[in-house]
Amino acid sequence: MRAVDAPAAGWYPDPENRARLRWWDGLDWTDIRRAVPSNAELTRAEYLIEQPQAPVPQHDYLQHQQQAMRGVDSQQLINEVRVAAREEINRAADDFSRRAERAVRNVQPLISQYTNRILKWVRIAVIAAVILLVAWFVFQVILQASVFEWIGDRIDNLTNNDGG
Repeated sequence: MRAVDAPAAGWYPDPENRARLRWWDGLDWTDIRRAVPSNAELTRAEYLIEQPQAPVPQHDYLQHQQQAMRGVDSQQLINEVRVAAREEINRAADDFSRRAERAVRNVQPLISQYTNRILKWVRIAVIAAVILLVAWFVFQVILQASVFEWIGDRIDNLTNNDGG
């Protein structure tokens, strides 16, 4: 495309993401992006367009900008912007951390639900096995004592009958 045929500089829908606008400098896309204007912003712009404005001479505007820039140390301004950006990043990171911690606290892992059910049935099985083992042991002791008594009684009866 020839530079003459290129659209004028301005905000256009971003070719990479139609949900936002991107600045076209008249020759190429820049890295400057913004959200699509809200209805309130559009209404405000229409209101400002309808209001009569006194023409501002160009040279007055430039003189005003130059006077404003004379009193500002560029390094100081850069440092202030860096500090503000760091504070905003820290605030956003803290907010994200709080939200993540809250989300983690509210989520119960599925494995715990299934583990609790499995452990419940394992406990029941272990208790039943212990009860059956104790019952078997008691039964064996009683049965053996009864059998030995019976055998002992028979032997006594045999020896008592033969000897007398």
